[in-house]
Amino acid sequence: MDNAYQVPRRVSATYLALSKSAVQKWRSEGRVAVWLHIPILQSRFIAPAASLGFCFHHAESDSSMLSLWLGDGPSRLPGYATHQVGVAGAVFDENTRKILVVQDRNKLKNMWKFPGGLSEPGEDIGDTAVREVFEETGIKSEFQSLLSIRQQHTHPGAFGKSDMYIICRLKPYSFTINLCQHECLKCEWMNLSDLVKTKNTTPITSRVARLLLYGYKEGFDKIDLTMEELPAVYTGLFYKLYHKKLPDNYKTMTGMD
Repeated sequence: MDNAYQVPRRVSATYLALSKSAVQKWRSEGRVAVWLHIPILQSRFIAPAASLGFCFHHAESDSSMLSLWLGDGPSRLPGYATHQVGVAGAVFDENTRKILVVQDRNKLKNMWKFPGGLSEPGEDIGDTAVREVFEETGIKSEFQSLLSIRQQHTHPGAFGKSDMYIICRLKPYSFTINLCQHECLKCEWMNLSDLVKTKNTTPITSRVARLLLYGYKEGFDKIDLTMEELPAVYTGLFYKLYHKKLPDNYKTMTGMD
């Protein structure tokens, strides 16, 4: 087409050569991923980037974000959304009073925390916790309750969007750790009292450890938000409702006596 805009070949070729050299350098440095932010007025650089393997991650009104996975295996970069839902599993063994904790591999400061990750589309909260715990530690577990929900906005780790972070109480069904070397630096069964006392942990982990200690001593009914599946207004669909446990006689009562 005569009136179609074309990128000057010299500019495109120079950009492509520089980018190729940069990618080779990043690979040699052992970097696992590259983010490329391209304003809409520089969109001509998208095609050269795509030829190097960059893919679209997300786009907004005035820019696009491309990514290039350099690590081994399939990309482990998180998907883009307006809200990010992270879920962690506090796997607590009541018999030994030990709790499963990990240290992330790719953090500047390695602190003890509960294993977890992002919930996938269509995945229930409890299922996310069980799946993430198994993927990171090899420990099999079962959902028991919700312990806490953190809400945070303008989160740098969620591309400036809102973040929900939910911690679940899980019951272990296996105890031999099989650590995921890609994500975790360390993993161990730690005495709950030690986790409460340690300074080498995150504030939310410390608070939930104290919550668990309270539940262990006074009864988990004091802290648990349990789950019940109920039919939705849409035929054939269901939803999961989380709340403090309701006695059976209150589930069927029709009013106040």
